[in-house]
Amino acid sequence: MTHTADHLQLDLNGISLSIHCAGPEKGRPVWLLHGFPECWHSWRNQIEPLVAAGYRVFIPEMRGYGLSSAPADVAAYDVLTLCGDIRAAMDHFGHRQVAVVGHDWGAMVSWYLALLEPARVAALVTMSVPFAGRPRRPATEIMREASGGKFNYILYFQEPGRAERELDADVDRTLRLLMYYEQRSLLLQDKPADGTLFEDDMQAGALPDWCPEEDFAVYRQTFAERGFRGALNWYRNFERNWQVTEPLQGRKVEQPTLFLIGNQDPVGKLEAYTLKKMPEWVPDLEQHLLEPCGHWIQNEQAGRVNQLLLDFLARRFPH
Repeated sequence: MTHTADHLQLDLNGISLSIHCAGPEKGRPVWLLHGFPECWHSWRNQIEPLVAAGYRVFIPEMRGYGLSSAPADVAAYDVLTLCGDIRAAMDHFGHRQVAVVGHDWGAMVSWYLALLEPARVAALVTMSVPFAGRPRRPATEIMREASGGKFNYILYFQEPGRAERELDADVDRTLRLLMYYEQRSLLLQDKPADGTLFEDDMQAGALPDWCPEEDFAVYRQTFAERGFRGALNWYRNFERNWQVTEPLQGRKVEQPTLFLIGNQDPVGKLEAYTLKKMPEWVPDLEQHLLEPCGHWIQNEQAGRVNQLLLDFLARRFPH
């Protein structure tokens, strides 16, 4: 983080939201939204380049993570409520025009912020998770049919308490294994539906090059006290998300949009149809496939991501 960094704790939208800020006070605002199971520090490689380019960055710890509130109620994590946290924070800072950058679940929130705030969200950058309009039915229904009785990690996450028992038992092991899931294909395992995410003999090994121990310590601290329940609750709202987004049916993302994905990201395989349909729903779209690259794109390929991000912002969200 830069020497100009601030940490704020804001009471808004019924929760306490932790936000890290850096950059010139009058710089155009860029919001960086992290995914699962990550933290604000996931954007560590983007902060300095954005600040050096004159932007002011805002990096929340999303609801359920770190120092932000983690309500017990599963219904407190539907996508409109998650968007509401960021919209309320933007209101707090008086932001009338912003760029929003999201990865993984942060990308999902970013897509819906773009739909909900067509005037305020002036430019959009999403990574790993594509968009092709509101689905015709809840994604979990489609997953249950497609899985054919085989293990599906999102379906495994649905039952409150079950996944927590496994993931919370050893936070270090959980984070290390998830960081390596491209090699182990944790999200695409061929095993019975009643299995668990990890097998007893799975060894996480050394940390990946993109996450040395001093950075991993921030990830660890994010989940050390409360575990993964708040983060997992995001996954338990697919049906509710489908219901509450009905007013957005058929709406396209009209903002200039940059989409990045790694060639080894398992989400690319899981969302192949959505990727194919995305240009119909995001008319002003620039796409890049980064290789060799897995899911943790902004750190695995930080230099390339920063180059593409800064070039896009210079053209579509200039000072």
